[in-house]
Amino acid sequence: MFNRRGKSLWVALTASTLMTLGVAASAQAETRWEHNHPRRDQVNDRLERENARIRHEVREGEMSPRRAVRLHHQVHKVRREERLMASQHGGHITRQEQRVLNAQANRISRRIGS
Repeated sequence: MFNRRGKSLWVALTASTLMTLGVAASAQAETRWEHNHPRRDQVNDRLERENARIRHEVREGEMSPRRAVRLHHQVHKVRREERLMASQHGGHITRQEQRVLNAQANRISRRIGS
């Protein structure tokens, strides 16, 4: 039915398609923690993106390592505050607390880009 080259091409395409579908499905899958703590998950994802941006700017030479340390420290302070807030509400944060944390992340974000 297939010659040897056609069969290997078909196998490669099938494997590639299955891997792509698997990655897409796992990216959309929500963990139990994410489902039960959507506000904390949003804030923590945001803080991780800010850390990634800082690392990228240092790697590209757009930010000094010293400035990066200060910004990472600020991100860490926001994360500690998020944990403290959650500890006061049975593991959850309120909408207002989420707004406060995101406002702090906004200030950090502006410092990263400048």
